[in-house]
Amino acid sequence: MPEPTPVTFPPAFLWGAATSAYQIEGAAAEDGRTPSIWDTFSHTPGKVHNGDTGDTAADHYHRYRDDVALMKDLGLKAYRFSVSWSRVQPTGRGPAAQRGLDFYRRLVDELLAAGIEPALTVYHWDLPQELEDAGGWPERDTAYRFAEYARLLGEALGDRVKQWITLNEPWCSAFLGYASGVHAPGRTEPAAALRAAHHLNLAHGLGTAALRSVMPAGNSVAISLNTAPVRPLTQSPADLAAARKIDDLSGGIFHGPVLHGAYPQSLLEATAPLTDWSFVQDGDLEQIRQPIDAICLNYYTPTVVSAADPGARVPGADGHGASEYSPWPAADDVAFHQPPGERTEMGWSVDPTGLHELIMRYHREAPGTPLYISENGAAYDDKPDADGTVDDPGRVAYLNGHLAAVRQAITDGADVRGYYLWSLLDNFEWAYGYEKRFGAVYVDFASQRRTPKSSALWYGRAARTGTLPPVDAAE
Repeated sequence: MPEPTPVTFPPAFLWGAATSAYQIEGAAAEDGRTPSIWDTFSHTPGKVHNGDTGDTAADHYHRYRDDVALMKDLGLKAYRFSVSWSRVQPTGRGPAAQRGLDFYRRLVDELLAAGIEPALTVYHWDLPQELEDAGGWPERDTAYRFAEYARLLGEALGDRVKQWITLNEPWCSAFLGYASGVHAPGRTEPAAALRAAHHLNLAHGLGTAALRSVMPAGNSVAISLNTAPVRPLTQSPADLAAARKIDDLSGGIFHGPVLHGAYPQSLLEATAPLTDWSFVQDGDLEQIRQPIDAICLNYYTPTVVSAADPGARVPGADGHGASEYSPWPAADDVAFHQPPGERTEMGWSVDPTGLHELIMRYHREAPGTPLYISENGAAYDDKPDADGTVDDPGRVAYLNGHLAAVRQAITDGADVRGYYLWSLLDNFEWAYGYEKRFGAVYVDFASQRRTPKSSALWYGRAARTGTLPPVDAAE
């Protein structure tokens, strides 16, 4: 039987890994950093599994040099990280705190010295608590504060960081934070969540303009969306309508204004019982529709829905945490379904076809715009063997399947420029605390010892060679 043809990527393809500030940095009260909404949320009893917090996390703030050396040893070519807003701008307003900026200057310099391209996410969910106290993302002023913050970062780091992402997964910020309440700040106000979504879009537009006003023209500015493919359970008109409603709430509400300068009419009609959208002011949509240099996509699993009688849906059954409140405003007539087959520790189905479908959709939505996979990965119940090694064949198979789907999308004409594995390190997994491990590198949180899992070695070999190794090869 002939050997299968190796899956080989274009020479310029960027092989990276991703993290976020609150999930790994720790040092929560050092060098002037003040609480973010995630500090407050995680310290609120009952909000996070086992009472875990990000106070220490993976201690990356003190161990970043070792972590960069680890990336270099693995052969990674790029590193996507986020900046802690309250470390750089403790009140969410005013001048930058230089001690906070200095950490990111040191990190970027260390990455560049190691030959690793930095990709900076301006906002990954950690709003300064003072801005939440003033109303948070449902308040329009927060978008202007974000633009000021983005400008500070662009001035400080724009000469060395070429790849910029304004927002990570604004869907989670708006709907898990303000509708279902399973993420910080833990509010359950569906109308406010829709306002938050618009102000996050506005923040992206204002922030993009602010970054471009202070950075070299060659820098790339993008947004990172987690629009999963939404599949109807059947082809019945009712199920197709349910899929359209969820697709509007997960995707159209963001890529509509960002790419096309308009919210979907079907979204406006479906949410009319909650809001008249009068918070969208003249000029907002033009501001949001700034030309962007790339679209970043985060993918984990597709969404399967059907129509349901009002009140029949079980909130939280869609994989976004347990809550009596839905993260889907005005969608109580939609039921969510778990597809058959293999699942990760998050309960999410393993389906690489969804990643291919997502890429091709955005290839059509924004023709000519480069695409990056800014997050993709899986949580498994990883444990060290008796000799201290951590073998995770499930994650190796997951990465192999999803990277093959990326390569197929490139073959099919999509301009995918790079892939960032989520995540480099085991970390604080939001409301799940330290229970769920997404890292390619195992972290013993008691000792902070790092151990590359077999998936890290496999992925490093792929990064060095540009070709997917056999799934049993991790050397």
